[in-house]
Amino acid sequence: MKVIDMSENNLAVVLLSGGLDSCVAMAIAREKHDVALLHVGYAQRTQTREYNSFRSIARFYNVPETRTLAIELDFLRKIGGSSLTDPNMPVDKNSASTGTPTSYVPFRNTHLLSIAVSWAEVINANSIYIGAVQQDAPDYPDCRAEYYDAYNKLIEVGTKPSTDIKVITPLLNMSKAEIVKKGIELAAPLQLTWSCYERNDKACGSCQSCRLRLKAFEEAGVDDKIHYGWFTIR
Repeated sequence: MKVIDMSENNLAVVLLSGGLDSCVAMAIAREKHDVALLHVGYAQRTQTREYNSFRSIARFYNVPETRTLAIELDFLRKIGGSSLTDPNMPVDKNSASTGTPTSYVPFRNTHLLSIAVSWAEVINANSIYIGAVQQDAPDYPDCRAEYYDAYNKLIEVGTKPSTDIKVITPLLNMSKAEIVKKGIELAAPLQLTWSCYERNDKACGSCQSCRLRLKAFEEAGVDDKIHYGWFTIR
């Protein structure tokens, strides 16, 4: 067990998937807090690549090992219901689809946040940062403001009386292009992040997440320096 005692109570747990949004959320958190990084793999298609991105970002920011925690879950794959965890479900290629996308993992953020709250309570962190985005994912039920309002109420009633932890969603009302611009402003290592839902070697460029990422970098007027299957953007 990694035990951290931050007497100044200025520690934040950041849920760092290794993706673009979580990386920028971390960069924002670092403006106000010391950070502890939590990565949760849930047997998704790109778990290996996302974990590698998590480690690379942690090294970039020189976050000590005592403030990183990586956990693996497999029950979300056994439950299924998402193209991210069920290899028999095709990955959605339409960035403009309506309704809940197949990439939605049922109740995933609740599981991830529960782990974050448990760790935050142990290490005396007072904030949990998550890179949830409502505007670009309006049909994800766990990316809405009311969800996080409810979750903060749950933390209040479900933890010990001395606990004071809040979930912070700094990107919630930002567009993907605004997130890219914010990352550039904060010198976040966007080139180390991974967004593809389908591949671990090179980004497919055609899944919903890749399309949103490519569009965001284009709108932000910034080159995306990750490798794609058909070419490398430099």
